Amino acid sequence: MLTLGIDTSGKVASCAVADSGKLLAEKILYTKLTHSQIILPMAEELLRDCGLTFSDLEAVVCAAGPGSYTGLRIGLAAVKGIVMGAPHLKCAAVSTLEALCLNVSAFQGRIVPVMYARPGVVYAGEYESRRGRVTPLTEDRVTDEKEFFEALDTSSPVMLTGDRCVEIKQLYFADNENVLAAPAADRLQRASSLCAAFLADPGRALPPEALEASYLQATKAEKTHGAK
Repeated sequence: MLTLGIDTSGKVASCAVADSGKLLAEKILYTKLTHSQIILPMAEELLRDCGLTFSDLEAVVCAAGPGSYTGLRIGLAAVKGIVMGAPHLKCAAVSTLEALCLNVSAFQGRIVPVMYARPGVVYAGEYESRRGRVTPLTEDRVTDEKEFFEALDTSSPVMLTGDRCVEIKQLYFADNENVLAAPAADRLQRASSLCAAFLADPGRALPPEALEASYLQATKAEKTHGAK
């Protein structure tokens, strides 16, 4: 199944094209431009480099969150725009934390993805990695950083990944050899991992109107409204 992955949930913009178990192309870019300015041109360039067009695709997948409120909406809007008028296309949104785990799915054991939310607060989860597949052990959550990591079971090896993983290793596990930080290339979002998650479970496809962001916490507008 020829699949386009789009990730705009964090610090980088990323696109990937995968065909069944084969990664055809991937691009990851730090940029000062907004994701809305670059993500579709990036996808078009990637497809062109593969000798493909949007009409060749069979599925499109993006990050569901958690992550940047604006970035997540951009990714969801891009997917909905691509599939509009193309009813043959499947589409899906995959947990950002699950996808981060797939960056390091060669690791056998528990993987803890962790992303910065605000000072002292992180998005985190716990997953089990076996034979290249990851399954959640807990629900993704927004949580107090210190409380979460001081309670983490490290009696067996744990892999940390995500944009906060190096700081977490240094702060809480500097002398703990059972806790590892992911290699630099695998700490941030990769669209190829979204493709891998979907291709491993095409049943997660949804109608485009059913795609929603998973913020895990109230948006700024919701907080402001609730405070009135």
